[in-house]
Amino acid sequence: MKSAVYLYVFDTMADWEISYLSAELNSGRYYKKGLEPLKIVTVSVDKNPVITMGGIKILPDIGYEELIIEDAAALILPGGNTWTEPIHDPILKKAEEGLKKSVIVGAICGATMGLAEKGMLNNRWHTSNDLGFLKMMCPNYAGEMYYKQEPAVTDGNLITASGVAPLEFTVHVLKKLDVFSLETLDSWYNLYRTHESKYFYELINSIQ
Repeated sequence: MKSAVYLYVFDTMADWEISYLSAELNSGRYYKKGLEPLKIVTVSVDKNPVITMGGIKILPDIGYEELIIEDAAALILPGGNTWTEPIHDPILKKAEEGLKKSVIVGAICGATMGLAEKGMLNNRWHTSNDLGFLKMMCPNYAGEMYYKQEPAVTDGNLITASGVAPLEFTVHVLKKLDVFSLETLDSWYNLYRTHESKYFYELINSIQ
């Protein structure tokens, strides 16, 4: 099993959109027995510090040129305010390469715009924040017939999600990575979705 999940970080990154996912992947607290936690490796256009939308400073582990996509268990692309700008072209090329090589690529919120503009959503089932907005902002997007009005969508090794669906995005990525049992994943999702304590006990029992 590949041991690292690469998390793209950049100025204005919507840090809350990947917080559930990064915490569960890094801690491994609810993993299937015998599995080691996946390492979160932050990657950026360069290795200079970035400031997230929440004002958190992150010092990236590597620059994009050091990312060997074949070694990735997944590449995660968070939302942010700048996805229509050329600064993200290098990581989008890595994402396109990853999709061709069966690497899991997860994009949420604004990151789906980056994929759409580069043509990566033209023949795969996907979602985003809104179809009309995607069509307006991405002239090269021609995947309307593959758009689903759902919180998160998985098509093969591509996962896309709306920016208001960080829980569902996390569930889809965790399921694709196969690090939680289905029982654990259901209990985890229901706990955070409903806030009902019974699901906490189900969650704990599922990992005993």
